[in-house]
Amino acid sequence: MIIRAIINYFRTGDIASALVMLASLAMIFLVAMPVHEWAHAYTAYRQGDDTARLKGRMTINPMAHLTLIGCLMIAFIGFGYAKPVPVNINNLKNGRKSFAIVSLAGPVSNLLMGFIALLLLEFFDAVITPQSMVAQVLYVFFYYFSRINISLAVFNLIPIPPLDGSRILTLVLPDKYFYVLAKYERYIMLAVFALIMFGALDKPLSWLTGTIYNALDKLASLPFMWLR
Repeated sequence: MIIRAIINYFRTGDIASALVMLASLAMIFLVAMPVHEWAHAYTAYRQGDDTARLKGRMTINPMAHLTLIGCLMIAFIGFGYAKPVPVNINNLKNGRKSFAIVSLAGPVSNLLMGFIALLLLEFFDAVITPQSMVAQVLYVFFYYFSRINISLAVFNLIPIPPLDGSRILTLVLPDKYFYVLAKYERYIMLAVFALIMFGALDKPLSWLTGTIYNALDKLASLPFMWLR
C-alpha cells in the first residue's frame, strides 16, 4: 500500500523518502493518469470518433480526467482508474477492431511511461554514485513512478467492464455476450471493487505487475551496461 509505505517512512524518520514517494504519487495523478485518458481520446479521434474531443477529454489537464475514488484506490490499494473516456463505437472506422485499439492505447501509454522511468533510473544509476543522496532520491522516485504505471496498465487490462481489458475482449466476443457485459457493467465493476477491497486480487495483480516490471527493468538496463 502506497500510503502505508509513506507513513512508515515518516515513522522511521526517513522524511526524504516519504516526500519523494509523495512526489511520485503526485506525478501519477498529474501525468500518468491524464496521459492514459488522453491516449484513449487521441486514438479514438484518429480512428474516426471525435466524441471525447468534443467533450474536452482530448487533453492532459488532470481536472478533466481524475476521480476521487480512483485516486484514493491508487493511494491506498495501488490499483485505480480515472474517468472513462466516452467512445462512440458507431463512429469508429473499423468498429470493434478500432474500439480494441482505442482501449489498448491507455495501458500501452502507462507501460511506455513506466519503461521511460526505468530507462532514466538505469541512466542515473550508471552515472551517479549509488551511495549518494541524489541517487537514492532518484531511485525512489523513478521506481515508484514506474511501478505504479505498470500496475495501472495491469489493472486496466483486466477483462471486466468497464476496464480497458473488457473492451479489447469485445474484438473476439460474440454480440450476445458483448451486450450482456455492457448491460451489467456497473454491477460487475462493483464486484471487482469488492474483490480488490478484500484483497482477493492482490496476489495475482502484484505478481503480474512484478513480472512485467522485472522484464522491463532488464530491457532498460541493456543500453547502460557499458557505463558500469
